[in-house]
Amino acid sequence: MVVRSPAMGQDVPFLLLRPEAAAGAPTLYLLNGAGGGEDGANWLAQTDAMEFFSDKRVNVVIPEKGRGTYYTDWLRSDAAIGKPMWETFLTRELPPVIDASLQTDGTQAIAGLSMSGTSVFNLAIAAPGLYRAVASYSGCARTSTPEGQAAVRGIVRTASNADASNMWGPAGSSAWVRNDPYVNAAKLRGTTLYLSSGSGLPGKYDSPQYQAPGAPPLADQILVGGALEAATRYCTEQMAGRLAQLGIPARVHLPGTGTHSWNYWRDELHRSWPTIAAGLSR
Repeated sequence: MVVRSPAMGQDVPFLLLRPEAAAGAPTLYLLNGAGGGEDGANWLAQTDAMEFFSDKRVNVVIPEKGRGTYYTDWLRSDAAIGKPMWETFLTRELPPVIDASLQTDGTQAIAGLSMSGTSVFNLAIAAPGLYRAVASYSGCARTSTPEGQAAVRGIVRTASNADASNMWGPAGSSAWVRNDPYVNAAKLRGTTLYLSSGSGLPGKYDSPQYQAPGAPPLADQILVGGALEAATRYCTEQMAGRLAQLGIPARVHLPGTGTHSWNYWRDELHRSWPTIAAGLSR
């Protein structure tokens, strides 16, 4: 499936899963990580998402672009990737097209991992009421702190060779605060929420027999993936604490092990589905 984005002036490809009784089903937007699915690391290639959703009455829409963009609207054009306008596309342009072409019931949820585990919060905050449920796996909701900004800049540069100053401006600018889910957490009130992150310590999938297709070398999965997951764990704990402070209910899963890798995200997709489904049906 391909949908044109007027805001970006380009066609955006999608992977699409449809239920047997498709008419009148809700929609789950399932976002990939920093590679945007362009690098072959996507939900269908590296998890059992196709099988898992085969008996679920939901349309699953997976964008296959967005490398290093944080699925946000960029302030300025970047020499490496142009001017992404993903927030506009995902929250304004795409939903009416999906609803009309798939004959959905008009209810939507969104989930994402790693980079997009941050994006799903920001998209829900930017478009209040659009998503009934939001699930974030190994995301980081602290983007405006010095450490958060450094992490975002590193992810953008590594994934797309782009400059995050073109995304949210120079350090300390208002756009970084506006796109910090922790700061803006109160705007998630009324949305069904699921948050998860491993601890960074090696777990059951950090062994050769359990590596996902296309996974990095095991040593990198354990060392680099462990460090990344430890960082997202800190972010997730902070976000969970902020939501609790605000009296906003959230389902939070913080296991004692787990690295930044696909088999854990597959399990989290499974574990979060009852929460997402409940949000879609309320």
